[in-house]
Amino acid sequence: MGNVYRAEDLRLPGRLCAIKEVRPEPGASPEIRRQAQSQFLREASLLAQLDHPNLPKVSDFFTEGDQDYLVMDFVPGHDLKELIDEARAAGRLLDATVVLNWAIQIIDAITYLHQQDPPVLHRDIKPANIKLTPDNRIKLVDFGLAKLLASDDTRTITVIQGRGTALYTPLEQYGGESEHTDVRSDIYALGATLYHLLTCQPPPEAKERFLNPSVLRPVHVINKEVSLQVSEAVQWGMEMHPDDRPESMAMFRQVLLGDRRRPGKAELLPAESDLREALKDNSVIAVVALGLFVLAILLTIL
Repeated sequence: MGNVYRAEDLRLPGRLCAIKEVRPEPGASPEIRRQAQSQFLREASLLAQLDHPNLPKVSDFFTEGDQDYLVMDFVPGHDLKELIDEARAAGRLLDATVVLNWAIQIIDAITYLHQQDPPVLHRDIKPANIKLTPDNRIKLVDFGLAKLLASDDTRTITVIQGRGTALYTPLEQYGGESEHTDVRSDIYALGATLYHLLTCQPPPEAKERFLNPSVLRPVHVINKEVSLQVSEAVQWGMEMHPDDRPESMAMFRQVLLGDRRRPGKAELLPAESDLREALKDNSVIAVVALGLFVLAILLTIL
């Protein structure tokens, strides 16, 4: 779909920038290419107006032949997918407190995008699109332009006329029509991103969860350092139907930080939740134990 280059601004020597090259769809008709280029110019104009400490500043855009280019700040540092991979290779989890600090910065950036008129949807929030700078500032990058919807498994690539990466994309985004998505689609992607960061395990795809809802294990069951409150917030953000998710990033943040409980959520003690998950994970053993218990009672009576 394109490339991103690190470049130096020749008019301001020493200033590094990132140039995103957006390639036209192969085989597209001249009319489709004209529409895509027009859309690019509209989106680039909008992105150039954004100004937030957790977003790279777009400084220019231009077209050269059939190629469109977007010029923005170069963001140094590692992306969060690299940090997940490093932690997993070392056999450890990322610190939950640190992840929550990152989450607050990500939420601030997304809230800013959603408050624009009209709202700006990122549509591809994932660890690989979030960078941690050397001064520990989060930057949400690579937003606003057409994406390839694909699994992180390079052996299986599903091309869908939509945006995002399958592991972090809600079902309503698979259709590719922007009118089917709103701020709650970004909330799902953020929930899936936090799930990956807190567990160091990729979240199951929405289509897999649709067929088997139990495939999504709660975060606090995988990572004991994560509170039930945070785990429930992540689960809420990843609800399958948009109407069951938080209606805004502000509401999601309140539940994530414990300032309020999820609306309509019954109170559940951590011990009860852990017992329920333990029984679910060891259902066969539980059935065998129950059977032996019943058998022992019968033998005693006889």
